[in-house]
Amino acid sequence: MNRLLIFGLGYSGRAIARAAEAAGFAVSGTTRAGGGGSIAFDAAEAAVRAATHVVSTAGPDAGGDPVLARYGDLIAASPGIRWIGYLSSTVVYGDRGGGWVDEDTPAAPSQGRGQARLDAEEAWCRFGDFRAVDIFRLGGIYGPGRSAFDDLRAGRARRLVKPGHTFGRIHRDDIARAVVAAMRQDRLPGRRVLNLVDDESSESALVMTEAAKLLGVTPPPFVPFEVAVRDMSPMARTFWAENRKVASQKTKAALGIGWLYPTYREGLRGILAEEGGEGLI
Repeated sequence: MNRLLIFGLGYSGRAIARAAEAAGFAVSGTTRAGGGGSIAFDAAEAAVRAATHVVSTAGPDAGGDPVLARYGDLIAASPGIRWIGYLSSTVVYGDRGGGWVDEDTPAAPSQGRGQARLDAEEAWCRFGDFRAVDIFRLGGIYGPGRSAFDDLRAGRARRLVKPGHTFGRIHRDDIARAVVAAMRQDRLPGRRVLNLVDDESSESALVMTEAAKLLGVTPPPFVPFEVAVRDMSPMARTFWAENRKVASQKTKAALGIGWLYPTYREGLRGILAEEGGEGLI
């Protein structure tokens, strides 16, 4: 029996859990306090020892990677673990002035949060001497309950305009699809970088325009970046401080998959269908 332990049953973690169960894995996962079928984060020792596969969705905090700080030694000492996946971020590539990066491009973080992610990646990769380790670098995550539709319905949407500035995105269900495809492969020990971004890096205003069209509502007004930045949170400013296009062709080839939602257009339509009761996964 393949037993998957997911550290962090949040938005992406729960999608991975559903897809892994459908693929025949026995799945357990942690939340901070436990309950609702999850394991409390500080009580996961038995689950670590039983696991054959481990996925961490937890980002670094001020003290580094929280999973490795608590369970790093136990993971290293658990011989049953054959595969490890860590959900990281494309922020490790830094600002490329709108240029392209792919899975072989060296990381070059230009912000503190990017360096923290890279440090966490390198810490997880230490297990690669004896296990297969996959580092998943994710673009902006979206899906049901986390999309432009929610901003439109809440009346907080705007079409922020910064010409030439694009973002890579990945639908929640494509994250789950890629992670399950990776852990079902029979790989030798070693590190691998996989980019989880869709096939069209796009300006955010285009996504909002498409979402408004699908809802049949008037798009929100255009707001120049120079105006919008005045009221942005420090975290939001970090997202807009970097501009890059991220390719994922090598990842799809390595995993033998295509995206369920290759652009935001298919993704938005899929979200509406799922919200209407037509499950797509």
